[in-house]
Amino acid sequence: MKVAEKMNITEASKELFISQPAVSKAVKNLEKSLNIKLFIRDKHNGLILTEVGKEVLILARQMKVIENKIYQVADRENKLLSGKIKVGSFPAVSTIILPKTISLFRSKYPFVNIELVEGTSNQIKEWVEDRTIDMGIVASPFEPYEFEILNNDYMVAIIPENHRLNQEKKIELEKYQNEIIFCKGGHEIAISKTFQKNNIELKENLTVQNAETLINMVKNNLGIGIISNFTLSSVTHNLIIKDINPRITRDIGIITHSFDEVTPATKEFINIINQFHKPELFRPERF
Repeated sequence: MKVAEKMNITEASKELFISQPAVSKAVKNLEKSLNIKLFIRDKHNGLILTEVGKEVLILARQMKVIENKIYQVADRENKLLSGKIKVGSFPAVSTIILPKTISLFRSKYPFVNIELVEGTSNQIKEWVEDRTIDMGIVASPFEPYEFEILNNDYMVAIIPENHRLNQEKKIELEKYQNEIIFCKGGHEIAISKTFQKNNIELKENLTVQNAETLINMVKNNLGIGIISNFTLSSVTHNLIIKDINPRITRDIGIITHSFDEVTPATKEFINIINQFHKPELFRPERF
């Protein structure tokens, strides 16, 4: 697992605090016992996982999760929860939901280590799929994973205070297509479906990767920013927020392969998120 993560024997040996020959021997012994090649050793590209190696890696991660679960079950029986949780989330969730959640969890379970991995919703879904993480918090759609919805999110427009559309109650997306700046953040499917449903041609004139970049673009009068209200609430700005038409909605939720199969520590972490989180803070207004 460590060699596959680093794709380098030397780097793996450093993190494992054992010698490079010992790591190489362990990999070769595993390949020999399974009678397969886990890695291709290429002079120019270094180590490359074989197709069967990729399958074995996923199974090895499952074995690690099960081992972790066994110890956590035993510790729970002894009134002590320990182990490790790997959580995937996108930046807005890390800013809004997780700090107080982690603080409360640590106060109750000080012997559980938490590793937070940040990425886009699509990246997090891939990490859940190959079991790199125990659970992820992502934007819809959630299928094919089991999920629990945390809140209902929606898209808004942001413009500077001196913008000509300042007096508009809602900004018509079709009318101002050529001025729109999109911020990628897991809502691409929701935007695409809404545009198709309303027979609006989707024109991506300018697309940025994060909220801070979008805010700076809008501040410099480069266009009308379209961003998730949840994501926008995680950053500081002095821009005017406008509703848009048509309305674009999405959900934010927890995903995993199976809530019944997660480790005891992960289950407790999910319980605390659900207990602490107040969805109404981020629900769209009713019109």
